[in-house]
Amino acid sequence: MRPCSRAGSVRPIATSPKILDAHALNRALLARQWLLEPRRATALEAIEQLVGLQAQDVKAPYFQLWARLVDFGPQELSMLLEQRAAVRIVLMRGTIHLVSARDALLLRPLMHDLIGRATEGNWSVGDVDRAALAIAGRELVETEPRTFAQLGALLAERFPDADPPALAQQIRALVPLVQVPPRGLWGQSGAAAHTSIEQWLDGVDVPQPSLGDLIRRYLGAFGPASVQDMQKWSGLSRLRPAFEDARSELVSFSDAVTGRELFDLPVAPRPPGDTPVPPRLVGPFDNLILSHADATRVLPTNYRRLVMTQNGLIAGMVLIDGFVAGNWRIKTTKKQALLTITSFSGKAYKKTDTAELQNEGERLLRFAAPDAPAADVVFSAG
Repeated sequence: MRPCSRAGSVRPIATSPKILDAHALNRALLARQWLLEPRRATALEAIEQLVGLQAQDVKAPYFQLWARLVDFGPQELSMLLEQRAAVRIVLMRGTIHLVSARDALLLRPLMHDLIGRATEGNWSVGDVDRAALAIAGRELVETEPRTFAQLGALLAERFPDADPPALAQQIRALVPLVQVPPRGLWGQSGAAAHTSIEQWLDGVDVPQPSLGDLIRRYLGAFGPASVQDMQKWSGLSRLRPAFEDARSELVSFSDAVTGRELFDLPVAPRPPGDTPVPPRLVGPFDNLILSHADATRVLPTNYRRLVMTQNGLIAGMVLIDGFVAGNWRIKTTKKQALLTITSFSGKAYKKTDTAELQNEGERLLRFAAPDAPAADVVFSAG
């Protein structure tokens, strides 16, 4: 006899969520990150699929897209920045990201309080009237793009008791700022000059920002994932209620290692854990390893300290069987472009992996240094 409720209705039979191990989570992540195999898509399509690219290193987004797209050329991304279809702006985790124009307008309001709290904690200006400061700062950056040094010096004329660099940083929190070209363009350099997002992207139409939509976007790029994972990626806190509100539209799994509940979109790629993955070279500062509280789905615990330097730099990474196994760096001189591929294990890569990495490395050098008189790939065992 089926168990019945007191009202006499049939109770649904409880089912345990499916358990996903590290390899299943790895393949799902790589599929959504377009790293199982390069895609034939535009750079803008990739940027929106990935919900932006970590961009504190100005060249990093170019290498991140190179790893994911067939026949990607750097001028495609530079053109997006020049045409204002993509922008560089502080967003998730309070760090610079490169996002589409639409996503900049969607995401910045959701990150406003996060950016404000971080700014107040690091760049206090005491009892300066924030509303007056915002008005003054907006007027200055909309008159012409300003570097923070220029902006701070001009604001100090009106607010002489405050620290000029802190005044400039406060404007980034109070007035959504984007970095304008030539900052971020391939093969060019320039200090980061800023204007308001409203002026730079005037006329771009977007729907109302929604935390529920952001959850679905995040899962589409990084799922299956826990509430804590999304909080790590975004820098936002107390997201559990928003996930509960969206639960009826999601499916859930259980992490085999942590036991945490993992949420996902009902229709999303979840390849088998034994899906073959060729050796890959991915870009510096890739969100692949920065977007989960538990990064072991791609980054082995014993290699975590080797990925990031003491000053927070993250080199390009080597994936073997889908997991981080080393890093790569390019050094260029007038005579040579040299790509060094390092193994974290202290041992050389297997011959088959080395051969594939050699081919990938040569392709990377053709992308990064096409005019170098000589280009070489060397391997280091750590």
